Amino acid sequence: MDENRINIQWFPGHMTKAKRMMVDSVKLVDAICEIIDARIPISSRNPELGDIAGGRPRVVILNRTDLADPEMTRRWAKYFRDSGIYVIETDSKSGKGVNKFSDSLRIVLKEKLEQYAAKGQASRPLRVMVAGIPNVGKSTFINKVAGRKAAIAANKPGVTRGKQWISIGKGLELMDTPGLLWPKFDSQVVGENLAFTGAVKDDVIDTEALAANLMLRLRDRYPKLLEARYKFTPDPEAKGWELLEQAARKRGFLISGGEVDTERMAAILLEEFRSGTIGRITLETPEDME
Repeated sequence: MDENRINIQWFPGHMTKAKRMMVDSVKLVDAICEIIDARIPISSRNPELGDIAGGRPRVVILNRTDLADPEMTRRWAKYFRDSGIYVIETDSKSGKGVNKFSDSLRIVLKEKLEQYAAKGQASRPLRVMVAGIPNVGKSTFINKVAGRKAAIAANKPGVTRGKQWISIGKGLELMDTPGLLWPKFDSQVVGENLAFTGAVKDDVIDTEALAANLMLRLRDRYPKLLEARYKFTPDPEAKGWELLEQAARKRGFLISGGEVDTERMAAILLEEFRSGTIGRITLETPEDME
């Protein structure tokens, strides 16, 4: 795979403040709800969250399953469960799977609930911090759990800037926190995966180089979906920019002098991947953990 090297590092100043707020606030909660993207289950897990959690129990929410490869989602859920991690598969947009959240918390916090009951505090609400990277669907998830528009949600990173407490029925309080990245990505692949899914803002990236690299990933993992959507058979030896140019020609994206408008094609490719228009795609497998 002949990829373009892209320097993807995006850590705005407010994220340092957000991390400090989460570290200060974690003592107020009983558990952490970690929301990750089912399309990139490795890259969307913040490696700093373990330190922030301070040993508190975690429930992993494998979100955006409506956009991910169903077979890969099944395999990832099994991987997490086999690793001793409590996981729920959800599509917070439609609400699928969200109804399992309250019961899962009571399972994970069984001992804590018994302690409260022994102290005569059975009515004390459970408090849970909802954490995850930008644009992973935290606020939408909270709104579905709450059954109302309780948290600010938008299909772009960086909307939630401070913590919000949302009271849910049946003795549950959720703390919505800002989407948090970490200062330096471990590899180009991690940075690219976050950029592909929109966790990193497009305006800090060369989107044509990013789209060219996405073309290579799709060709290698989902060639039939790529062929069906863009009406050409991807050459296994082609470079990413050549595939991007080929797709642009098929779409008739030409500018003055017959030059191919790869900038326009790049924007469309990224949007169609993020929206699931190309198909249900997962870019990481449990084998990638090795």
